[in-house]
Amino acid sequence: EPLEVRTSKRRRPARPAAAAVPQAEEPPVTRGATLAETVAKLRTSETASRELECLAAGVYFESKSEPLAGQLAVGQVIANRANSKGRFPSTYCGVLMQRGQFSFIRGGRWPAVNKSGLQWKNAVAIARIVDHDLHDSSVGKALFFHAKRVSPGWRLTRVASVGNHVFYR
Repeated sequence: EPLEVRTSKRRRPARPAAAAVPQAEEPPVTRGATLAETVAKLRTSETASRELECLAAGVYFESKSEPLAGQLAVGQVIANRANSKGRFPSTYCGVLMQRGQFSFIRGGRWPAVNKSGLQWKNAVAIARIVDHDLHDSSVGKALFFHAKRVSPGWRLTRVASVGNHVFYR
């Protein structure tokens, strides 16, 4: 039986401006569910809006082979950027399409996705979890990340290392 959505101690960020598109109702989740349980419950190939599709695409292309916590962390960075009050575009799609930020974006588009595949369905679930603030991520307010195999020499505050990525603010 569905219970209230778990709330965190931090204030829930406002949704990105373009997410004013009618959204699906907030999904019911069981209090205290693990990330894996919540992903399993919310796994679907369909997104409720273009904004959610953009967030899912970011999660998919940047972290589809990562553990769920790593996928959540990537999604959280995209949401943090959208909620950064002017530092980045104010929508998930705007964040993804910002020039030079995500290498999988080419000419304002991303590659084709097998939307019937498990990795896409997990990315959609993670996007819903991030969008509805259903689980805390260990990256907090991080705004940047890179794969561990590269060393960009950023002079930023390292926040966490999750899966194959390092996160900064």
